[in-house]
Amino acid sequence: MLTAEQLRAARALLRIEQKELAERSGVSLPSIKRLEQMDGPLTATRVSTLEAIRLALENRGVIFLDAGVAVNGGPGVRLSAAKAPSIDTDESQVVQYSEFLENDAPPGAGG
Repeated sequence: MLTAEQLRAARALLRIEQKELAERSGVSLPSIKRLEQMDGPLTATRVSTLEAIRLALENRGVIFLDAGVAVNGGPGVRLSAAKAPSIDTDESQVVQYSEFLENDAPPGAGG
């Protein structure tokens, strides 16, 4: 269950305005404002409205915590750990030029 407090906190963590959340979620700005003015669990006329908001925030790295998940306390939010850039590639991502197909160096030469 998403709460108004979690919604406000999630936006604050991401440093985004209500307008940006509305654009990213496809939910109208007046609806975002109305939901944030509530206290406690959010209620909307459409469940899809809350799902769209939650998904938009989760796609930006917000993790919603239920009450008592990490410590004794109420529901909360946190940011996910930043993903480290990966330099791993698979064969489909490697460009091989014909002049370099033959290995002319001794084993273990590096290069």
